[in-house]
Amino acid sequence: MDDEPKIRRLVGSYLERDGHTVLSAASAAEALELAVGADLMILDLGLPDRSGQDVARQVREHLEMPIIILTARAGEADRIAGLRLGADDYVSKPFSPGELVARVAAVLRRTTSERPAGGARSFGEGILRIDEQRREVCVDGHPVTMTRSEFDLLTALAARPGRVWSRQELANRIRGERDGGAEERAIDAHVKNLRRKLADPPAAARLVLTVTGVGYKLGVTRDG
Repeated sequence: MDDEPKIRRLVGSYLERDGHTVLSAASAAEALELAVGADLMILDLGLPDRSGQDVARQVREHLEMPIIILTARAGEADRIAGLRLGADDYVSKPFSPGELVARVAAVLRRTTSERPAGGARSFGEGILRIDEQRREVCVDGHPVTMTRSEFDLLTALAARPGRVWSRQELANRIRGERDGGAEERAIDAHVKNLRRKLADPPAAARLVLTVTGVGYKLGVTRDG
């Protein structure tokens, strides 16, 4: 996340070349909207609508994801403050895009290796299980085959059970870009297909709920 379009495009192109899917944001509000379900955040401390420090604190309160701070504030006190916020790495401007990509890879390797084995999450007293690392979903103990978009939609809803997601927010999470009404209508189609696949047993029908005039939410809570 950076408020300078040229930097966002530059960093995004290098990361995509290295095989990453990039969600780009120009403001704190947009970044927090896109953060749920992401693997890592590159965060600029100088943002137009809110301080980067506030964004880092909010991410740390609600999400388990590594943060790399990218900023022109290169002083020792700034680096220490950033690391105290919970940042996993700190890169000062001007920077080498290649080095930043290498740091992203290193942080992801480290944080992935620190995660406990068997990262499946359970919801609704075991009715739904999602393993994001293996991209596997089970309903009542039975595996469910899903498309990439269906899986990404379900994991976005499951990241914060009970939280209502608008169609646009879900479109952003799945595609990583804003594509207007056509993309929002595609979300309705994905939800329809997802519900069909999750509808057995009957108790699973409450997994994905419609909130009229707003969007969708996961209708069960996370176990444990």
